[in-house]
Amino acid sequence: MDVLRIKGGRRLSGSLKIQGAKNSALPILAASILAGGESVIHNCPRLSDVDAAARILRYLGCSVRREGESVIVDSSGMNRCDIPDQLMREMRSSVIFLGAILGRCGEAKLSYPGGCELGPRPIDMHIAALRAMGAEISEQNGSIFCSAGRKLTGARINLAGPSVGATENAMLAACCCEGETVISNAACEPEIADLARYLVSLGARIAGAGTPVITAEGPIRLRSAEHTVLPDRIAAATYMSAAAAAGGDIELESMEPEHVRRVSEVLAAAGCEIREGKSSLRVISGAPLKAAPAVATRPYPGFPTDAQPPLMGALLRAEGTSVFVENIFENRYRHAGELRRMGADIKTEGKVAIVTGVKRLHGCELEATDLRGGAALAVAALSAEGESFISGLRHIDRGYEDMAGELSALGADACRQSI
Repeated sequence: MDVLRIKGGRRLSGSLKIQGAKNSALPILAASILAGGESVIHNCPRLSDVDAAARILRYLGCSVRREGESVIVDSSGMNRCDIPDQLMREMRSSVIFLGAILGRCGEAKLSYPGGCELGPRPIDMHIAALRAMGAEISEQNGSIFCSAGRKLTGARINLAGPSVGATENAMLAACCCEGETVISNAACEPEIADLARYLVSLGARIAGAGTPVITAEGPIRLRSAEHTVLPDRIAAATYMSAAAAAGGDIELESMEPEHVRRVSEVLAAAGCEIREGKSSLRVISGAPLKAAPAVATRPYPGFPTDAQPPLMGALLRAEGTSVFVENIFENRYRHAGELRRMGADIKTEGKVAIVTGVKRLHGCELEATDLRGGAALAVAALSAEGESFISGLRHIDRGYEDMAGELSALGADACRQSI
């Protein structure tokens, strides 16, 4: 079993290039099905979730290969429209293949997806959006059966909430519809706009991506495309939190400062100095942190739910009391119990977590139970006394290319080792 060993007490310094965004790469890989030819996807991160998406593509009959930071998908040989339960369970984002397969094949069969256990994340909005375009959908024994019926047609879709996945699935299917589709109450995340840029490169007509109203119209006209995945704002937020916790001076390169603006505001209020460049961001953390103003997670451009756990890990020793309100996922505080083992003072009740700063944390054996919770443990370990050993790295590997290597490059005493 591999563990992440971190010995706290070292200040961080240096620069780090931010990886490509997991939450952008995955829907773009699914969308490559629609091309029916070769797509070259640059800045595609080396993650276990990306590997899982590649396995799904190969099962469907596509060829997938990696060349450095690029992944090349040729979907011309696609010959299946189903994804078996075992592959679907590997990641939550597997549901994004639904709209793509339906659009390409006219039918799709999938089981319910897996991923981190963060509470109910129903796909009702995905199904409602596809039904609005004429899809016939039934559910039986944990599987979803979809058919385009006679054909998919453009429709007006009003999502019940700004779901990222439902917005993406609706966009993918819309690119194979006759007529225009208007998606209202759409998610505004940067990853939505990135997916739209890829689809436009294939010939689709999309406007409004990144706003609450998106119009999309196919058909896909080109069989090949080349696209560069945008930087991962959650990875950036994690390393910003790491610098805040450990102290020091780091610069994050190849990123979009605007995409982490809410995180920057909280860390600045806690006492960090944040300097933004055109495509870089510098974090300077010197004096002890202060408690942050209340942090309430919201859909973009609000404070991202995925950045909440690592930020909590950074504020465990801050002077005063920090309050977190989690409005996206029910079980987003699963990391709190492990942080308490380090000496953290955290009280949770429903959506609220109250963190009272302590003078010191102590290293211990910890277990990551989900992706961002694992990041929180790593951030906290940087400011703890002694060594911490974090297991459950399969979760961390889903979203971070090489966390041990990245932290070590910034001067942390961190490594991955087998025990």
